[in-house]
Amino acid sequence: MIPLDQIGFVGQGLKRPECVLATAEGTLFVSDWDGGVTGIGPDGQQRRWLAAAGADIKPNGIALRPDGSFLIAHLGAESGGVFHLRRSGALTPFLLEIEGQTLPATNYVMEDGQGRVWVSVSTRAVPRHLGYRRDHADGFVVLCDRRGARIVADRLGYTNELALSPDGAWLYVNETFARRLSRLPLRSDGTLGARETVAEFEAGIFPDGLAFDQEGAVWVVSIVSNRVIRISRDGRQEIILEDCDEEHMAWVEEAFQAGRMGRAHLDQVKSRRLCNISSIAFGGPDMRTAYLGCLLGGSLATFRSPVPGLPPPHWEYRGRP
Repeated sequence: MIPLDQIGFVGQGLKRPECVLATAEGTLFVSDWDGGVTGIGPDGQQRRWLAAAGADIKPNGIALRPDGSFLIAHLGAESGGVFHLRRSGALTPFLLEIEGQTLPATNYVMEDGQGRVWVSVSTRAVPRHLGYRRDHADGFVVLCDRRGARIVADRLGYTNELALSPDGAWLYVNETFARRLSRLPLRSDGTLGARETVAEFEAGIFPDGLAFDQEGAVWVVSIVSNRVIRISRDGRQEIILEDCDEEHMAWVEEAFQAGRMGRAHLDQVKSRRLCNISSIAFGGPDMRTAYLGCLLGGSLATFRSPVPGLPPPHWEYRGRP
């Protein structure tokens, strides 16, 4: 396990940097709760691209596009959607409804190497904390491609981040309050097969972000407990990093098992250095530098990984601040 004194930090004054993306040129991009994206250059210089005045958008997941613009998953209180943000501040709708229904608060957006856009909605419940239940499974995944937008997976247990397997044969999905990492076979027409469980997690683990390494293992980030877990191809789980308070976790676990978990359990995390980590991206010249997005801090935690990460589809996109 990586000692906490080996954790460094990048960036300052960030606004709920829940999602982090890394690129080959050394630039990091993080979601900005004020309504856009913050970029952190290789020299540490920061720049913000916020939606023009009057736009009300709460970015959660973000995706970098080939032209340097962004897709933003809007985590609205009562509705969501995916929006397209240009560097000029122009904000336009990308996807606001699906199958005749307004999109609920939208968690994550990803554009793959074929230009297909994948979107996750954690729950249809309003307010969202009503979905913080093991037996509540109304999350879904949307695919946007040349055929249009459609739901391709449904009845998931609080759908969170998504990733395609290195061979493109599977869509991996974290189901936060079902406490499992799942995968679904991806067919050539974009449809998905039956869900399979890759890993089930013990008490204290609520899977949120994920990324692959170059050995085919999946790295999963747990909110609340500030844990990073590596799941090897044979299913073995290894805790790489951990920063949680046992008493606090007992309080959270009791509420979760009783069906009473709410916002307070996410917003009052007790730890020494990490601030409710939520996502992970690998970067650096050797792909061994891990960056962690978070829900509560103003910086990104970073550490050296024993295994290099797998470059994401946007790795070669240029977009330095």
